[in-house]
Amino acid sequence: MILLKDLTLRRGAKVLLDKVSAVINPGEKVGLIGRNGAGKSSLFALIGGRLHEDGGEFARPPGWRIAEVAQEMPETGQGATAFVMAGDAALAAARAEVAAAEAAGDGERMAHAYMALHDAGSNDAGARAQALILGLGFKTAELENPVDSFSGGWRMRLQLARALMCPSDLLLLDEPTNHLDLDALVWLESWLKRYAGTLIVVSHDREFLDAVTHVTLHIENGRLARYGGNYSVFEETRAQRLEWQQSAYLRQQEKIARLQKFIDRFRAKATKARQAQSRVKALARMERLAPALTSAEFTFEFREPASLPNPMLVLRDTDCGYPAAGGGPPALIVRKVTRIVAAGSRIGILGANGQGKSTLIKTIARTLMPLGGTVIEGKGLSIGYFAQRELDVLRPQDSPLGHLRRLARDASAEGEPGREQDLRDFLGSFNFSGDMVMQPVDTLSGGEKARLVLAMLVWQRPNLLLLDEPTNHLDLATREALAVALNEFEGALMLVSHDRALLRSVCDEFWLVARGGVTPFDGDLDDYQQFLLDEAKRAREETKAARKEEKIAVPPADRKATSRVKAFRRDLEKIEQRLSELETRKAALEARLGEALEPREIGEIGLELQAVNDDLAASEEEWLRLSERIEAAS
Repeated sequence: MILLKDLTLRRGAKVLLDKVSAVINPGEKVGLIGRNGAGKSSLFALIGGRLHEDGGEFARPPGWRIAEVAQEMPETGQGATAFVMAGDAALAAARAEVAAAEAAGDGERMAHAYMALHDAGSNDAGARAQALILGLGFKTAELENPVDSFSGGWRMRLQLARALMCPSDLLLLDEPTNHLDLDALVWLESWLKRYAGTLIVVSHDREFLDAVTHVTLHIENGRLARYGGNYSVFEETRAQRLEWQQSAYLRQQEKIARLQKFIDRFRAKATKARQAQSRVKALARMERLAPALTSAEFTFEFREPASLPNPMLVLRDTDCGYPAAGGGPPALIVRKVTRIVAAGSRIGILGANGQGKSTLIKTIARTLMPLGGTVIEGKGLSIGYFAQRELDVLRPQDSPLGHLRRLARDASAEGEPGREQDLRDFLGSFNFSGDMVMQPVDTLSGGEKARLVLAMLVWQRPNLLLLDEPTNHLDLATREALAVALNEFEGALMLVSHDRALLRSVCDEFWLVARGGVTPFDGDLDDYQQFLLDEAKRAREETKAARKEEKIAVPPADRKATSRVKAFRRDLEKIEQRLSELETRKAALEARLGEALEPREIGEIGLELQAVNDDLAASEEEWLRLSERIEAAS
């Protein structure tokens, strides 16, 4: 188990955890929650062995294997599958030992190395890695793409897959959902429910926490409290605790007031002096209870729009995508969109990863020009756009005050406050105070950048909000404040989010972006999750059917081409027969390695297994080459 006893953790002069104690038992799935800056990441670093306690005691089983997501952005030309497989440290070490044993020609060492390789799951490592990659939203055609060919968010998904690939007794996940769409999030929940080790996860997604955790650790004001149950149980239990604590505090204050009143009244009277002194001693011995103090809640609201055109927006046969680059054709993502955004609409945009949700939002936000059709805007339309990447709308070297000054200069609405003190007061309402208003944006945390974008949206007084994953980096309290503000917002709203609690709270209709189009989705989020499962099943069945297809029905250009294709297919059938024989032999050899054998026999089997693996690799390459030639000839 993991033990914290009278533990103190500091960051510089600030005490993050002050003499706290807690126990995490093997196999528990724990949600670690608290405000941004409360100390969650520091506690993660302590548990992961990257930080030492400043006081007290910390203990973790020394033999535990730990897996966590590396935070640095990977820069490598390694293929995606190989990169994820490398996350299995035991497998990588076993392969290195096999290579070293073969190079040394040491039969006994080879025998032990092949046994270790078998125990490390070498047989199905590639399949396991690819299952993780596909589950997190990648396409089959991307499995071997170089890691550095993907964008930052996709590379972080590969880092997550790499952590899940590693066999572990303790899995540490810090905001694993930030770069995921809803379909990948549902898959991750399912995977974590099956995980057999101890899980500690930091997340600000309450439905995710409810789905995967059954213990909650809450950090607040240097204290650490353990609650049995998921996030919803924690909320209810904590509210009860605070109520009891406040009631006990008020009762004690009443008792203290009565004792003090008696002391003040009778201390000077000789006949009552002894009783008064007794009450003085009782007061001195009394263990004072603290009032139930909680952190001040963050709240904000959108200002009333200057106008509410109806309809706000009309999309008529609109094509969305990216303009031509390098002389090629434009990249058309979503076609022939015909939809209306009415005043007061609350629209959630659903769709699997890569279908075009962000492309649709960018087209409406005027960041992308439509590739076809028309976008008709209502008179007086004012758009507030929250980009999925905050820096798309922020200037890294500019300060929060600088951003607001620029908006104030550009504002044309009468009555807009422009005095610097007004701007500072406004930023203060979003928790930007003191010198913080002058900090460069690139020194702010992700949550602070997100709050700045929200502040800028509120300042612009929009009547149509376009929000693309606005909750990334926001803590739970700020997410709840956003939900309240959006429900009170009088304009229209279009929301892309993997935060199901936010979608349920603020949206009353859904659009589905799928298969190159946009259609209404008749159902709620539970129906949508079932839709995702059905789509995944359909894709698996289509892939399976395609693999079983033995003939390529392409009309031959001439008789010569037909003959070539037939010859290639005959060769392909021979290779497939050879592959089947090799797989059978490989399985038999691996089964023998599991028996009680002499070291000499194990070495001989290991050498033969290596030869079979080499033959398999060569045959698979030949199979791929012939498949490509068949396609080219057809």
